[in-house]
Amino acid sequence: MPAPTPAITALYGALIGLLLVLLTLPISRLRGRLGVGLGDGGHPELARAIRVHANAVEWAVPAILLLLIAELTRAPVWFLHACGIVLIVARIVHALGLSAKSGHSAGRFLGAAGSVAVVLVLALWDLWAFLRTLLV
Repeated sequence: MPAPTPAITALYGALIGLLLVLLTLPISRLRGRLGVGLGDGGHPELARAIRVHANAVEWAVPAILLLLIAELTRAPVWFLHACGIVLIVARIVHALGLSAKSGHSAGRFLGAAGSVAVVLVLALWDLWAFLRTLLV
């Protein structure tokens, strides 16, 4: 039986891609306004915008890769959608929380917790998918 087409991962990968594009807009706007071509130029607002984008990349890329592996190893559709939805919501909430202020915030905490939970759950699923191949 051939592996399934990863349509669910395509959906959440596309949504993450769109989110990443949206998160670059404040960086571009601030770079133009502040005349900073590389780095943050010592501007806290630009540094925060760069961090918001970088943090999204740091967590979204591994999560999407793990989601793809889970889908290719035939994880249940409900499970894939649950992980994808939590990931999207978590990354949006985190971006909003970190964009608002550099210190602690509920958005940052909930977004980080949701992202870690998704990566952990998917990593465990993928590990179990591997172990199942040894038991057959």
